[in-house]
Amino acid sequence: MLVVKALHISFVVAWFAGLFYLPRIFVNLAMVPAESAAERERLLLMAGKLYRFMTPLGILAVGLGLWLWLGFGFAGGWLHAKTTLVVLLIVYHLYCGQLLRTFVAGASTKNHVWFRWFNELPVLVLFAVVFLAVLKPF
Repeated sequence: MLVVKALHISFVVAWFAGLFYLPRIFVNLAMVPAESAAERERLLLMAGKLYRFMTPLGILAVGLGLWLWLGFGFAGGWLHAKTTLVVLLIVYHLYCGQLLRTFVAGASTKNHVWFRWFNELPVLVLFAVVFLAVLKPF
């Protein structure tokens, strides 16, 4: 079971790298001037590749987490709270995909400031999940 736990942590780290970086690309996309088509296309290519790469990482992180849950049991309020935060991360990930499709269509209406704040959400969730998993406060 320790191998599963080590793999779970590794895939979570890799998934979070994408969750941190993709919205940062969105910040840059929101700042690209209309006449910079080459820069926009480069950023869209980067964002698309990153999203396609991070999606299986997230699936593996969640799948291995479920394996751990089944192996150790679902006990304690801390695990309920952590599971809720993981569901929110999945929604965040899927929303990033929607935002990417909006950028590809050229229909994004949000500015770079909104994306800067949006970029901070997974950081807050990561802090909460780590504290819940390590401290198991309830």
